[in-house]
Amino acid sequence: MNNTVTEQLLAAVAAGVEVVDLGRTLTVGMPQSPNHPAYWHAMPRRHGDMVRGDGGSAANDMISMGTHVGTHVDALAHVSQDGKLYGDVDAYEAQVGGKFLEHGAHTIAPMVRRGVLLDVPAALGVGRLEPGQEITVADLETTLAKQGTEIREGDVVLVRSGWGQHFDNGDGDTYRGLSTGVPGVSDAGATFLAEAGIHATGADTIAYEQLKPGAGHGLLPAHRVLLVERGIYIIEALDLEGLAASGAQEFLFVMSPLKFFGATGSPVRPIAVVGA
Repeated sequence: MNNTVTEQLLAAVAAGVEVVDLGRTLTVGMPQSPNHPAYWHAMPRRHGDMVRGDGGSAANDMISMGTHVGTHVDALAHVSQDGKLYGDVDAYEAQVGGKFLEHGAHTIAPMVRRGVLLDVPAALGVGRLEPGQEITVADLETTLAKQGTEIREGDVVLVRSGWGQHFDNGDGDTYRGLSTGVPGVSDAGATFLAEAGIHATGADTIAYEQLKPGAGHGLLPAHRVLLVERGIYIIEALDLEGLAASGAQEFLFVMSPLKFFGATGSPVRPIAVVGA
């Protein structure tokens, strides 16, 4: 990067930007998919357990969790179809040794890209979508038209359903939607977004899917389209309420996954940088 571009970036920051946190706070007992190990936080050493000669003391932590808990990104190793990962990679062979050398989380490069928010409830004139409601191609097209937004190649597209409100108000059972369902895109919507050449897409739901009432996570067609067929990363359990409230529909999206070697996903704390 040359000095002129660096100066322009620094000038933009100096002029004022708003940073919107899109990541969920990790807490014991937070709503999550039952398919993954829960988040747990313990303190094996507390202040006072060991006191140094000068009176100083230190506390430390131990955390255990699945890599698909809280706000997280799916690596391309996460889902297979008919025994194949993205790029026709043999899923069984790829996991020999308990690590995915190809398509593991360590292969996800940090993202500094144009971000687009598709605020579907706002476009449809509702506060949030209904349980199990499909976000159709027509819904996505309506949202783009009403926002006056376009999707460009390489973008990160975030789809708001309003379902994150259930996470905010502590209604974990509804947020999980195992019996009631969860709104989201299905294979048609995922294909529509993929055709635009996006790099990644995310949602404010526990899974980037339309989960029909009572169906649970039995079928994941959007995951198949995005991860297996198109090589497009998925980000789940995003907090999109603050971004929607800001009115920003285009922004600088920044996210850096942890480099867990061979893992199928990684916790993340994405941010949207919006001009003031």
